[in-house]
Amino acid sequence: MGSSEDHAYRLLNDYANGFMVSQVLFTACELGVFDLLAEAPGPLDVAAVAAGVGASAHGTELLLDICVSLKLLKVETRGGKAFYRNTELSSDYLTTVSPTSQCSMLKYMGRTSYRCWGHLADAVREGRNQYLETFGVPAEELFTAIYRSEGERLQFMQALQEVWSVNGRSLLTAFDLSVFPLMCDLGGGAGALAKECMSLYPGCKITVFDVPEVVWTAKQHFSFQEEEQIDFQEGDFFKDPLPEADLYILARVLHDWADGKCSHLLERIYHTCKPGGGILVIESLLDEDRRGPLLTQLYSLNMLVQTEGQERTPTHYHMLLSSAGFRDFQFKKTGAIYDAILARK
Repeated sequence: MGSSEDHAYRLLNDYANGFMVSQVLFTACELGVFDLLAEAPGPLDVAAVAAGVGASAHGTELLLDICVSLKLLKVETRGGKAFYRNTELSSDYLTTVSPTSQCSMLKYMGRTSYRCWGHLADAVREGRNQYLETFGVPAEELFTAIYRSEGERLQFMQALQEVWSVNGRSLLTAFDLSVFPLMCDLGGGAGALAKECMSLYPGCKITVFDVPEVVWTAKQHFSFQEEEQIDFQEGDFFKDPLPEADLYILARVLHDWADGKCSHLLERIYHTCKPGGGILVIESLLDEDRRGPLLTQLYSLNMLVQTEGQERTPTHYHMLLSSAGFRDFQFKKTGAIYDAILARK
């Protein structure tokens, strides 16, 4: 074959084997490889890593060497023996002690999202999520119970904490929110964005509104300082009274739901929102032709296999918000994973 055919064939194989790369990453996090190396006084050999994570020497060696190829680990040879250590990437994002750790999100993706994606063909054929086929539980029941167990709920809440530890500040400064002294983060989980709001806009007060199970888990497992003006309130934002606020934040919420439920929620927010108040929507925005960015397209497929929602274009969100009564629509594509939309009442 010529060079163009060789490149095309290599590209095809890169795509076909991409799931193997994901599983290497998920497995190394699950086993605690990066934490073990971070805690060690120096680089470790295969035997020490295998003993530390409770795995076979042969399997561990294969995993470590692939991590080196993926630039997740570095290796040096001394006396004919290989010794491994973390790269800057893995130290920053793959160790649980790092303030920018993404370990919980990666574990969630490996245990939950990856399993759902095994049913992608059925999801595309049927146009619906595959939670029932994957876990034996309808997705609508999962949204009521907030995942299959207390452990999974905690892990997902930790995962969102990690996402906002990296992305929160840039999203909350995409617009000047200092004009909104009273804020409400709907579906705000353990309050990661609320904490970031307090640090950026110290004069504001903020309420995190979420279902009782999430509020209980937040209070049990996440620490809050007495001086932080964050109030947790329990409720279902589709049917219970919403807290009064000048600004409502919906971060990674609307993409879970079909247009009808989004419209219902936005109308409820509009009627509760104070005159002159606003709504901040944080989502990964599709290009107007829906053919990019690739990561957002993949997220939209993930919504298909896991939820009843989708990722949307700015125009699509404009339609939903304006139909609910909001005006002065603005959006900012950050160039990162998530983007920001602001509209006013």
